[in-house]
Amino acid sequence: MRILVVGGSGLIGAHVVDVLRGRGHVATTVARTAQPGVDHLLDVGSASIEQLRPLLAGHDGVVYATRTDEQRPLPKPIYAEFRSGNVDPVVRLFTAARLEGLTRGVVMGSYYTYFDRLHPQWRLAERHTYIRCRLEQAREGRAAAGDGLPVAVLELPFVFGRAGDRLPNWAGPLDRWARSRTPLLAPTGGSAAASAHSVAEVAVDALEQTSGADLPVADENLSWHDMIARIADAVGRPRRVRRLPSGAAKAALRLGGALQSLGRKESGINPTYLADLLLADLFIEPTSGRTLDPALRETFPAA
Repeated sequence: MRILVVGGSGLIGAHVVDVLRGRGHVATTVARTAQPGVDHLLDVGSASIEQLRPLLAGHDGVVYATRTDEQRPLPKPIYAEFRSGNVDPVVRLFTAARLEGLTRGVVMGSYYTYFDRLHPQWRLAERHTYIRCRLEQAREGRAAAGDGLPVAVLELPFVFGRAGDRLPNWAGPLDRWARSRTPLLAPTGGSAAASAHSVAEVAVDALEQTSGADLPVADENLSWHDMIARIADAVGRPRRVRRLPSGAAKAALRLGGALQSLGRKESGINPTYLADLLLADLFIEPTSGRTLDPALRETFPAA
């Protein structure tokens, strides 16, 4: 196969490129900034269908591996900006891909869409703009692709790993916390997690199988307590992780939501309702059976 990887210099995109080439496929990359390994420079987020078509010509498939920061507060209302960052580029990309005759695609999505299917009573799309746009991204991207271009959506949890100097965007604060003398606290609840390499393998499997499915991905399920303890171990600062009372976590997050509202700002994940997610077990049946330890050590290397 000849596959175009949008965001091919990022953490997940770089691993997708490696897995594709390791299996004998041809991978070309596009990104917004010039970096080693980038074949084409283009801001796909703002590119028109006419600009995208020559980029896609001659390829069998395309992987969309870029994302926006769901936690960064923005002036209200935020829906238009989140849609322009998450939904519109995917619609244009897969419209162009359909017109160029591509036959397979993958979008790196979020496991929140999995939990929206599993727990409609949580009203995730109604409460969180980011999740609403992730659902629209999958639905409208597939509609733009049409029946002849199946699009698999990988529903991703916390992703650990490294690609050059690229790390998960949340890794820096956790790394500094784990290395500091500040007490480690964790609430109840937890999350599925996966390595970037495992995500890449699932993505390439989907391309090879021309899958158009929703694909939740996980290597392990970790309580917040276990995740923080293993990060502290990885950086060489093992110590006790104390329990953060649920009431304190809820109060802090609701206060954060109130302060955002007073400042006329919003985040893609609304802190007012974040406790409902944070204190739940956001677990997925593991898809690989692998341990996360190597990816944890890559993300949080010992001093």
